[in-house]
Amino acid sequence: MITGAELEAAAADSAGGYIRPKKKPFDHKGDACKNCGTPLEGWFCHSCGQSADTHHRSILHLMWEAIEGMFHLDGRLANTLPLLFFRPGKLAKDYMEGRIVRHVPPFRTFLVALLLFIFAAEHAIHGLRHEQELKEEHEAAQLATPAGRKAKADEIRKEATENRAERLKDAADQRDENLKEEGADKAKIAQEYADDVKKAQDRYAKSMAEAQALQDNPNAAEEALAKSRGRMSNAAKQVRDLKLQDAETLPNGQKKLTGVTLDGTQVNVTVPPQANIHDSAKGHTNLDSNETVKGWKQNLAKAIENPDYYLLVLFGWAHRLAVLLLPITGLSLALVYLNKRQYFIYDHLLVATNLLSFSFLVYAVCMVLPRSAWPAAFGIAGLWGPINLFQTMRGGYGSSIFGALLKTWVVWTIGVTSFGVLMVGLMVFTLSQM
Repeated sequence: MITGAELEAAAADSAGGYIRPKKKPFDHKGDACKNCGTPLEGWFCHSCGQSADTHHRSILHLMWEAIEGMFHLDGRLANTLPLLFFRPGKLAKDYMEGRIVRHVPPFRTFLVALLLFIFAAEHAIHGLRHEQELKEEHEAAQLATPAGRKAKADEIRKEATENRAERLKDAADQRDENLKEEGADKAKIAQEYADDVKKAQDRYAKSMAEAQALQDNPNAAEEALAKSRGRMSNAAKQVRDLKLQDAETLPNGQKKLTGVTLDGTQVNVTVPPQANIHDSAKGHTNLDSNETVKGWKQNLAKAIENPDYYLLVLFGWAHRLAVLLLPITGLSLALVYLNKRQYFIYDHLLVATNLLSFSFLVYAVCMVLPRSAWPAAFGIAGLWGPINLFQTMRGGYGSSIFGALLKTWVVWTIGVTSFGVLMVGLMVFTLSQM
């Protein structure tokens, strides 16, 4: 009797036949196998398994075979992908109970999903940088005309006016709040209010002067382009010139320097405790003369100056480090199912490959979408991940609703934390390779 699963597989194979090149009828029956000499009965030798095909193909046929070999585009893919996305519990149960041949090998799916994820991440990052470059060029083109400079100056004036009104309102609200306190020092409060008003007016006057200078500057376009092109170099110079002498000591022994501004952005800089050396002549820790600190500052400056090379090294190591997520996810599954002795580490690793493949594929799709669709896409992906994991717990392991919810929270928390730690570690490691 033909089962439903067999009918599904037959239908998938039939559908796959429409996109795969059809093989010609076998007409070499009885011919000797080129490898072992056994008389052939079909396209594959029943003794050694070698194909009887002479491999005389067109270029298009060879291109298709390369794609099919990499992504395994056969009937099993049509069986596996819908389950991976919408019925992960059934897919996990099939793998754990030995129904493997109907599906794409799980580790192959994982590797392809990881490859697509890295390609998508590279595409997204380069797309963001290209978009920023186009924006800067568009703004420079606007500043090349008197009308464009006036429009930009009017934007600065409008923003300055709104900021001044907001600061004055905040200052007045703070003054009124302070005056309500019992025994309030009215003279002191009035002076603080006057200082806040003066600061707001000074900032407003400075912005208005900058707007007028921009409007009257015929070289504004060239200066804007020069500033954008030299931004990375200026930021790198600021990193090299950082003075860590007054750094704050953290509980873990690291040194933290706050209040550093790189290209208008506030950042915190930390250095490891082993980088601290004591200057006996001055009686304090001298960080700036330490070779370790100098090396890290130099590497960070290089990364800022040459982000393309930094990203090249980063993504070169990303696929290797991502494989570590497999044992981490597998062991987290083993941890929450310690009471179920029928499942082995191998079973948990199979499930882990499905979970990670799903995540990589979903986020890869999100990153190739237009920027305008990112908020909604990543929001859906962020919700879909735990739901997919919950379905796996319920359908694959047979957990109760409450048990699946609890185990989903544990495994998801471990997975997200591990991914974050690995990403930070990868970024630091890449920095050390600069």
